[in-house]
Amino acid sequence: MAIERLFIANRGEIAVRVIRAAQALGIHTIQAHSEADADMLAVKLADEAVCIGPAAARDSYLNVDRVVAAAQKAGADAVHPGYGFLSESPRFARALEAAGITYVGPSADTIERMGDKVAARQAAEAAGTPVVPGSKGRIDGVDEAAQVAATVGYPVMIKAAAGGGGRGIRIADTEDELRKLAPQAQAEAQAAFGDGGLYLERAVRNPRHIEVQILGDGSRAVHCYERECSLQRRRQKVWEEAGAVCLDEETRQALCASAVALAEAVSYSGAGTLEFLYDEASNEFFFIEMNTRIQVEHPVTEMITGVDLVQEMLRIAGGEPLRLTQDQIKVHGHAIEVRINAEDPLMQFMPFPGQVGALRLPEGEGIRVDHCLYEGYQIPPFYDSLIGKVIAHGADRADAITRLRGALRAFGVEGLKTTIPLHLALADDPQVQAGTFHTQWLEPWLDAGNLTPLAATGGAS
Repeated sequence: MAIERLFIANRGEIAVRVIRAAQALGIHTIQAHSEADADMLAVKLADEAVCIGPAAARDSYLNVDRVVAAAQKAGADAVHPGYGFLSESPRFARALEAAGITYVGPSADTIERMGDKVAARQAAEAAGTPVVPGSKGRIDGVDEAAQVAATVGYPVMIKAAAGGGGRGIRIADTEDELRKLAPQAQAEAQAAFGDGGLYLERAVRNPRHIEVQILGDGSRAVHCYERECSLQRRRQKVWEEAGAVCLDEETRQALCASAVALAEAVSYSGAGTLEFLYDEASNEFFFIEMNTRIQVEHPVTEMITGVDLVQEMLRIAGGEPLRLTQDQIKVHGHAIEVRINAEDPLMQFMPFPGQVGALRLPEGEGIRVDHCLYEGYQIPPFYDSLIGKVIAHGADRADAITRLRGALRAFGVEGLKTTIPLHLALADDPQVQAGTFHTQWLEPWLDAGNLTPLAATGGAS
C-alpha cells in the first residue's frame, strides 16, 4: 500500500469502520478526536490518537486548519474524512493537497462540482443521465422562479443549490405558495450553508429513493448495484436496503449504467453514491444529487456484493487502479440496514445520550453490527445521535427481515433509549413487509400512532 499512515478525521462508528479496514491492509491508523471524544472506541482501537480541539464541532472536527495541522504533525500521508463533517468540503481537500497529504476521496474540483446541485444537474444532463425537469441553473428571484414553475408544472420543489440533509427544501402547489415559500427556503439555505442559492424542480409525488454505489479511479468506474432508502423521517434515512425490489431488471441495468456514465464523465475517484428519485407509476428515474463520500448505508452493498468499499477507497487513494471489472461484481441475496440512534422514539425521538450499561450485541449468520459502543462509555451530547447500525443479510428480502427482527430482539444496551423499538415495529408492518412504501410514507405512519409501546416490542411480550 502506498498509504502508510492514515489520519481519520471523523468520529463514532464510521471512524471504527475506517480503522478496521485500514488495519486489515497493514496501514498505521491515527485517530483524531475532540476533548469530548477522548474515550471513544475509535481512540482505543487506533494505533495512536490526536486531540484536535474542544467539544464543539466547529472548533475540532469542522476546523480545517486544525485538522490539517494535526495530520501534518502526526506524519500522516493520507486522511480519510468518513461521512459528515468535512467529508464533502473542497476547501479541506485542497488544504490537504497543499500540505502534501493524500485525501481519500475525489478531487476538490469534483467535490465542488458535484456538491453544487445545479452544477451536478448540468453534469448529469451532459452525461445523458435523466434529471427531474426544472430550472437550468440557479434562480435569481421569485419572479424567475414563477416563470420556471409555469413551464415545468406544479407542484414544484424549491431546493438549496448547496448543502443537503433536507435543508432549504419547500414544496409549492401554486404560484402564491411559491412566492411565499421561496424566501423561506433561501433564508434557511443561507443560514445552514452560507449560500442562499436556489433552484427549482418538478416535485415527484410519493417517489422511491434509489441510489447507486460506484467506485472510480479517475478514468474508469464500476457500480456495486443499487440501494433503496425510501423510509425516511424529516428527510433523514432510517432503514436502507440492497437491492431495490421495486425495480425490474431492465430498469435496474439502465439506472446503474447511467450512474457509471456520470461518474466517468466527471473523472470520479474513490467511492461515491448517485441518488435518484424513482417514479413507480411511470417507471421513470431521475438523478437528484451525488454524495462524494462513503455513505452511512454502505454496509448493505458490502453484504450483497462482498466488496469492502472502504478498503477499495484506500487502495484507489494509494494510487492503485480499480481492481474490479463490472462482470466481477455479483449480487447475492438481500440486505437491510437500520440505524440505531440514542433517541427515544416513543418520546418524539428525543435525544438520549447517557452511559452504556450492560451491552449485548446480536450475532449469527448474516448479521453485522457496526457500532461505537462499549460498557461504561459515556455518549457525549454534542454530536449526531447515531451510535450503530444493524445489518441483516438473507437469501431474499423476507429472509433478511426475519433475521433483522431476531437481531434487534437480541440487541441489548442498558442505560440508553434507542431507536430499536421503531425498527421492530417497522419489521412487523404489513406494508413494510410488502415493500409498498415511498419517501413520504413514514411520517404519516408515525403521526397515525402506529408506533405504540406494544408495536415497539415487535410482537414480543
